[in-house]
Amino acid sequence: MTPLEIALPLPIRASPNQNQEEGGEEEHSTLLPVQENQESQSYRDDEDDQERAYESAEKIWISDSGGESLDSDSPPPFSWRKLWLFTGPGFLMSIAFLDPGNLEGDLQAGAVAGDTLLWLLMWATAMGLLIQLLSARLGVATGKHLAEVCREEYPSWARLALWAMAEVALIGADIQEVIGSAIAIKILSRGLLPLWAGVVITAMDCFVFLFLENYGVRKLEAVFAVLISMMAISFAWMFGETKPSGKDLLIGLLVPKLSSKTIRQAVGVVGGVIMPHNVFLHSALVQSREIDINKKSRVLEALNYYSIESTIALTVSFLINLFVTTVFAKGFYGTKQADSIGLENAGQFLEEKYGGGTFPILYIWGIGLLAAGQSSTITGTYAGQFIMGGFLNLRLKKWVRALITRSCAILPTIVVALFFDTSDASLDVLNEWLNVLQSVQIPFALIPLLTLVSKEEIMGAFRIGQKTKANRDLDCRCTSNNHQCLPFIGFLLF
Repeated sequence: MTPLEIALPLPIRASPNQNQEEGGEEEHSTLLPVQENQESQSYRDDEDDQERAYESAEKIWISDSGGESLDSDSPPPFSWRKLWLFTGPGFLMSIAFLDPGNLEGDLQAGAVAGDTLLWLLMWATAMGLLIQLLSARLGVATGKHLAEVCREEYPSWARLALWAMAEVALIGADIQEVIGSAIAIKILSRGLLPLWAGVVITAMDCFVFLFLENYGVRKLEAVFAVLISMMAISFAWMFGETKPSGKDLLIGLLVPKLSSKTIRQAVGVVGGVIMPHNVFLHSALVQSREIDINKKSRVLEALNYYSIESTIALTVSFLINLFVTTVFAKGFYGTKQADSIGLENAGQFLEEKYGGGTFPILYIWGIGLLAAGQSSTITGTYAGQFIMGGFLNLRLKKWVRALITRSCAILPTIVVALFFDTSDASLDVLNEWLNVLQSVQIPFALIPLLTLVSKEEIMGAFRIGQKTKANRDLDCRCTSNNHQCLPFIGFLLF
């Protein structure tokens, strides 16, 4: 293997036509030996056998701008048209920051701790942005998502363990998302539809997802834009109706406070914002854009636009979470209802506190909750397909994978709905502990991500710097197959 092959993040292979045109006297200058034709065919066959996030026909092609040097390592000048083409994956990723589990954490943090945890919400969102940018970096630079790279880099026992942990985190998040949608349906139907019926209705969204996918990636992204807009309008309306104190809001953002009585709410806020399955999801979503990853300038360009888009998307999600937290801090902090408020009774408490108005705040809450639940269940189905397909290399039809992914979450969710349908308090406690579960699961996605993006043989010139690379000290070396293994004791101590 030549030094050039080692330095490149992905192999560049000469096409058969290129070999024929160059002639025998230039054969020595090609990147691979003379038997390139056979190796190229074998390489393509191997690629066909691998599970991929998107087929070539599904991707959006990002064309080269005219008039720039093909050999330039600098990204092209900023273009609003290019930013628009790259816009989409970041907003789909941001849905996980707005799911019903987050709303549960927001309202309980506001009711129990007032505005004192807003600083934690802000910094957790900033940390989430950093993690998502690393996830996008891995996906763009390698052309593979995190689950695929884990499958290739880790031994079987570590790969299966990571897959199991990702599925546990995904099922926990999916229970919250489906229950949240079911609660919203119950609110908007004025109790006509019980919780279990809402779960069944929500379960059908995987088929809606498959239907939308047939119309292309951009149509699917447009649907999510509408749902995010519904959330933003609903919760901004609530914020305007309740008129929280601007002074308390600023103090909560700028002055860190944490008491022993709010530890569980604080952990729930972090777990609700930084969700493990979302790390896997974003590294796959960025591959919906077709770029030439063998050109450094193209990769840099994609990373720049994804950084801008993700920052905008998570700023919007932070504002929505802030609206919810401050509304419930204003209305219920220090009251006797603070410890008993949750997703299902939140709308009723709001209506009792602020009245019906022209458009009852109960239904505003229900619409926002429904948009959050429906959008997050669809992205959960999306994430489940990438996780299962990437770790296990399953080449199944999309509807089969969606059915398997949805069944893994729906069956326990129906049990939860039947068991907790008559107990709002127990359901709220369950949702709160599911947020804590997400916090416990974070290292199982974060440490592999940090490890992989710091390896030059995987990332090439796009590996992360030495300071972030220090997190790899939590990893240990396996002597077999020169793979890196994961220290599960280290995870537990994290």
